[in-house]
Amino acid sequence: MSATAARKVTARRGDAINLGDAADEFLSTHRVANDNTRRAYASAVDRIIAAVGGRERLLADVADTEIGDALTILWGGCAPATWNRNRAAVSSWLTWCATKKRWAAPSVPADAERRRESVDHTKAVAKTKLERLLSRRDLPLRDKTLYRMLYETAARASEVLSLNVEDLDLENRRAPLRSKGGDIEWVYWDAGTARLLPRLLRLPDGPVRMRGPLFLADRRPVPARRPGPKHICPHTGRPRLGYDRVRVLMERHLGLDPHQLRHSAATHLGEQKVPLQLIMAKTRHKNPRTAMRYTRPGGEAVAEITGILAPSGVSPEYDRNGPRS
Repeated sequence: MSATAARKVTARRGDAINLGDAADEFLSTHRVANDNTRRAYASAVDRIIAAVGGRERLLADVADTEIGDALTILWGGCAPATWNRNRAAVSSWLTWCATKKRWAAPSVPADAERRRESVDHTKAVAKTKLERLLSRRDLPLRDKTLYRMLYETAARASEVLSLNVEDLDLENRRAPLRSKGGDIEWVYWDAGTARLLPRLLRLPDGPVRMRGPLFLADRRPVPARRPGPKHICPHTGRPRLGYDRVRVLMERHLGLDPHQLRHSAATHLGEQKVPLQLIMAKTRHKNPRTAMRYTRPGGEAVAEITGILAPSGVSPEYDRNGPRS
């Protein structure tokens, strides 16, 4: 075999590629085209690489047990959802190296298996309570608009925060956004968001914002932490509002986390007997089993149907707490 042919075979096996280059190639593929997905995958992969020897170490030299040990050290003590999310990112990368590139690569060992996630069925907020929270007069306009849009679109917070003013189709109450899997899809809102958006876009001196991030942070960024131009409003110089800040504000304002609005929207649609197929179109879930976790009827709906089980001789004027006044 010639020297050139030998080098080609070696490269194909992955004996000559290091961890850093393998990660960079994976993170440039279409499967992680979404900015949020790429950021999450890069975080997990980069931490694993650092734990097993750094970017310059050869991919073929890493053993399965090293990957398992690194996963345990980094996320072994975390919640099952955190463990599963990072394990899946690392497994996806290593599987891609082995199956798509035909490189000699380790895999996630069998004993580093997925963990059972306990589903919290109380995350969905009752519709009447949520309406009271979202209608509070003391909520700042930006935050009220964001919360209302998250609920009415049933979108992920990271997706809504990525919207730009020029993306909005105000007349048809919709906007295109890049979903978790990288697809471009429409999200739709209703009258509550439609009433608030024009006020949010109006600048203090009268004109209306025409482009730039839709939801803005309160302050201009310091030079050391200035994001790229696409994340800066050309009218105000303020940056795009970040997810971590939203999480803090929502806990302060509503006592909720951002995902609960999406969860509640799906649950409320299910309680109104909307078919699962339509709920999946609204939430943009691809797997019915995943969507069904969010469409479990809430406490109010279960309490209401419980009246059907009341003794036939009990008057409708009598409820669980005794005679009604």
